[in-house]
Amino acid sequence: MSRLSALPGCSKLADPTAAIRELRATIDQPEMKVVLFFCSSSYDLKGLGSAIQDAFPCPVVGCTSSGQIGPTGYQRGGITAVSLASDDLVAHPYLISPLSECRERAAQVGMRVRTKLEDLPPGKRAFGLILVDGLSQAEEALAATLYQSLGNVPIVGGSAGDDDLKFERTSVYWEGEFLSGAALFTLFETSRPFSAFKLQNFGPTDKKLVVTAADPERRVVKEFNGLPAAEAFAELLGLSLDQLDSNVFSSNPVMLRIGSDDYVRSIQKVNPDLSVTLYCAIDEGLVLTIGKSMEPLTTLAKGFRDATRDIGTPSLVIGCDCVLRRLDFEQGHLDGQAGDFLARNKVIGFSTYGEQFNAVHVNQTFTGIALGE
Repeated sequence: MSRLSALPGCSKLADPTAAIRELRATIDQPEMKVVLFFCSSSYDLKGLGSAIQDAFPCPVVGCTSSGQIGPTGYQRGGITAVSLASDDLVAHPYLISPLSECRERAAQVGMRVRTKLEDLPPGKRAFGLILVDGLSQAEEALAATLYQSLGNVPIVGGSAGDDDLKFERTSVYWEGEFLSGAALFTLFETSRPFSAFKLQNFGPTDKKLVVTAADPERRVVKEFNGLPAAEAFAELLGLSLDQLDSNVFSSNPVMLRIGSDDYVRSIQKVNPDLSVTLYCAIDEGLVLTIGKSMEPLTTLAKGFRDATRDIGTPSLVIGCDCVLRRLDFEQGHLDGQAGDFLARNKVIGFSTYGEQFNAVHVNQTFTGIALGE
């Protein structure tokens, strides 16, 4: 059973061909089984896709991002990647498209993956990684359908982003092309130890908001507590409407209790009619609470300790980290320390427009797979 070799790298070069040439020189290694990458949406994606396909002989899995996490910590612009090599690792990527037929297409992939799982050699385990168009609003159906299809296979994932929170176009990579309205599900088989985990640094308060009018299809809340949603939210925080921005939303997320756990449902933006759009599904009648921040660096360190307790020092952590977490770190001037921590813990990942953990789509959360050596 060979060790897992994870070779990370990044490039800030703007020319796609030059960037991939520089990246390949850094991460190339014998018998690569898969390459994972996350890139700025400002690239010429047609040129980048072609360069990636020409550069790597193995499966390549990636998407656009709202920032990357790599060897230097948090990174804006450019591209970050890691190559994985081991006799004990196999990656099977599957395209799920179009997402307008999400449940049907995900169920079809689920059937194909189940066949792989039935033939899994003794001693091997599997986990799944979802990368999905972050503007598709299909994440809930996608995660739930895949997880239900596969049973006890751990699944983590992230929603592709774009630069500067533009919310214009987000894409996943598939065989030389960047596709919108699509998702990529990759099944990893290995005998190496691994741990799927999630962490967040918010807990519920006693400040409650009841969704009294909503447009669930568009993830829009029209009213909280019988008032225009933005007005009710601002009033509960003691702020004026013109103070509501992405920093306020990242510092004061709304939370929904499911079973015994609290999940973050972050606000994306205020609309002209004072409704608010969320990053996650929402419905009338739900009771939400305003979240309060717990010490973020302490929470981050504890989450990683818990995740790696049974696998030892990881050779790689594949990380899907909500862009609002990054904004919250920046607002508290902690982004440098947080980025350094992630780099020391061998995280390769990206700033997302949402995260998946098993059957649930969440916000303002870090979901990841820690892979042992």
